[in-house]
Amino acid sequence: MVLELWQLALLTSAGVIAGWLNVMAGGGSMLTVPIMLFMGLPGPVANGTNRIAILAQNISATTNFRRKGFRELKLGLSLSLAAIPGAVAGAMIGVRLEGELFNRILAIIMIGTMILMMTGAEKKIRQPDHKPTRKQLIFGHFCMVGAGFWGGFIQIGVGFILMPILNRVMGLDLVRVNALKVFIILCYTIVALAIFASQVEVLWIAGLALALGNSIGGWLGAHSSVTSGDKLIRWVLNTLLTVFIIKLLFF
Repeated sequence: MVLELWQLALLTSAGVIAGWLNVMAGGGSMLTVPIMLFMGLPGPVANGTNRIAILAQNISATTNFRRKGFRELKLGLSLSLAAIPGAVAGAMIGVRLEGELFNRILAIIMIGTMILMMTGAEKKIRQPDHKPTRKQLIFGHFCMVGAGFWGGFIQIGVGFILMPILNRVMGLDLVRVNALKVFIILCYTIVALAIFASQVEVLWIAGLALALGNSIGGWLGAHSSVTSGDKLIRWVLNTLLTVFIIKLLFF
């Protein structure tokens, strides 16, 4: 399938917005994947093509976070290694995904995420220099397998799953959460994209057009996250959760 120039331009423009949203909170793929479906791409093809942009976006965001001093490589790698087996299993199912059943499941996950992020947040340790306890590390890595599965399966909304794991379960502040989140997604996306590319027709030109926008948006999102801190991130997260829950349940 060959897309026209205006369609590629639309994907790049949408990618800028999606990349910023993904780094700040999540849900950017809920903009880009429907656009590709509207253009006539089958569900698995859109799902796989979207991974090209996700990979580029998180390379860009991770690079910017590292430039700004966020370099928790050891923790990021261990969490990524926990997420990758789940991502492999999820991607193997995702390549065969058809229909819209996941909408209801995604809405339920978002409601749970909002409750976790809003209930008792001030009682949690969220200092910038907080080191997770052994119990927090074990539980966080365990949860990461499930987050990896969802990311490999559909990717849409995975940020809403990763954020409460890193913030509420492991006690990290939201800026560190976003720095680790983009690195984890970067790592498992390499594996997920390889699976999709081997099983379905990934549209590389469309994916690269989308990746250009996502990379710009990811870079801007990392900058906004560091300069604006927890307050803006929490506002963006809760606003997006509310909008997406309403959309998934009622439209």
